[in-house]
Amino acid sequence: MQLQKDARKHKKARSEFNRSIRQNWDLYLMLAIPVILLLVFNYYPMLGMQIAFKKYTPGKGIWGSRWVGWYQFAKMFRTQKFAQTFFNTLKISIYQILVSPPITVVFALMLNVVRNKYFKKTVQMVTYMPHFISTVIMVGILTQILNPRVGMLGNICSVLGVEAPNLWASPRAFKHIYVWSAVWQELGWNSVIYLAALSSVDTAFYEAASIDGASRFKQLFYIDLPCILPTFVILLIMRVGSMMSVGYEKVLLMQNDLNLSASEIISTYSYKVGLQTGTDYSYGTAIGLFNSVINLVLICTVNAISKKLTETSLW
Repeated sequence: MQLQKDARKHKKARSEFNRSIRQNWDLYLMLAIPVILLLVFNYYPMLGMQIAFKKYTPGKGIWGSRWVGWYQFAKMFRTQKFAQTFFNTLKISIYQILVSPPITVVFALMLNVVRNKYFKKTVQMVTYMPHFISTVIMVGILTQILNPRVGMLGNICSVLGVEAPNLWASPRAFKHIYVWSAVWQELGWNSVIYLAALSSVDTAFYEAASIDGASRFKQLFYIDLPCILPTFVILLIMRVGSMMSVGYEKVLLMQNDLNLSASEIISTYSYKVGLQTGTDYSYGTAIGLFNSVINLVLICTVNAISKKLTETSLW
């Protein structure tokens, strides 16, 4: 009896689905285009991840190469160079997470308080502009500023009569240059979403708080911050989920032989061993796969913790 009921429910659901397709075929057709693109360009290339478990030979192809199992991963963990790149990536990522989100939130809160719309729009425009500068130009600007001989830093030190430090060649200075230049470049752009969240706050809250005698600082602390907290948590989860994926373009352009001990990260190391030298595709793929797995574990863990503590999560 129960099986007959389940069969009737399944048949009914199937007929409703077919009727929905017939009625909205144009919408399903539009949906099919991005789905196909996603399958072709995002999921189909995942078949290439099996290179990480093989001794890849270009002449034999992916399917014809010899299976070696976990050999590439064992090699990775035995290599001292990988350990150095792993900790370099971790240091830069944690540094960026600790610095960038709080500064962005403070900037958005301060900008939200401004009542002069012309000044506010001017500040927004000036802080948005660096986001649209390409990575190559950004590194070129940093090179010109920090050049100890002909750059801005060199000229200032020359006027003061002191020797300019070569920060571009300093391993200690690399992470500071990378992180703070990124903060400057993305400050205005990253604050957009917080400003959007603040603009949706009901003005009745501020009016009620003013009647109760709350100062603007208290309104910021008890109204603005709680309203943008869910947005902050979501963005923080996403940032932690990509913590090990520090962009290699900027790092690669900033690298030189003198700061390599601090600037070599997982993405640049994977690029060099897998593509630049062109000798060990399997090892480079194994490094990239390990990096992706770490990111997946991080985002799932942080999402679960956030869901338990703040009831805000991605899923």
